[in-house]
Amino acid sequence: MMRRRFLSGLITLSLIAKPMADYVQPAYALIVFDPSNYAQNVLTAARSLEQINNQIQSLQNQATVLQNMARNLQSLDFSSVGQLTGSLQRIDGLMDQASGLSFDLNKLQDQWRNQYPESYDATIKVSDVASAARDRWQSAMQAFRQTMGVQSQIVENVRGDGDLLADLVNRSQGAAGALQASQATNQLLALSTKQQMQIQTLLATQFRAEAEDAARKAQSEEAARETTKRFLGTGTAYPGN
Repeated sequence: MMRRRFLSGLITLSLIAKPMADYVQPAYALIVFDPSNYAQNVLTAARSLEQINNQIQSLQNQATVLQNMARNLQSLDFSSVGQLTGSLQRIDGLMDQASGLSFDLNKLQDQWRNQYPESYDATIKVSDVASAARDRWQSAMQAFRQTMGVQSQIVENVRGDGDLLADLVNRSQGAAGALQASQATNQLLALSTKQQMQIQTLLATQFRAEAEDAARKAQSEEAARETTKRFLGTGTAYPGN
């Protein structure tokens, strides 16, 4: 009887305890930490961040390259070609106004034969010889006048070149890129070339005037000799006693 009562009590207790267990919640959950997995996640995040930084740096480098390319290709907003060619055209205008002996080779040869004959014809008049001598003198004076005119124009051009030279140097030093610096340098070289051409033109006019004056003097001596010869004649008109 005692055993039966004991078993009956256990069964009753178990039936009461089971429904109560269904309503009882645990006080807390157990958290499991995996150091190996955490370290792997941190390493992966660091690598991803490094890749992003590298991409950002690459984009910045590309932007810098594009900016430099744009700066190097930027054109110079200044040209001195008009001023340089204008100065040379004014000198050319003075050369075209030259009277007397021409700078054109074909014209010069014809003028030379007319004004500076190698010999005088026996029938030429003394008045014609004197008139030709005066024409040569006037031509020589005009040549010297033209030389002085070219000199004056070059001096005026040089005064203007001083301001242009300073402007080109400042633009070359303040160039934003290679193209601007190259264009400013080319204009400086053009200015130097123009000045050399002016000097060559001046030398041409000066040497021409000097050569024409020397030829005039030589021709005058020949004309004087021919005039004296005609004045004296053969000597038979004044026989001695």
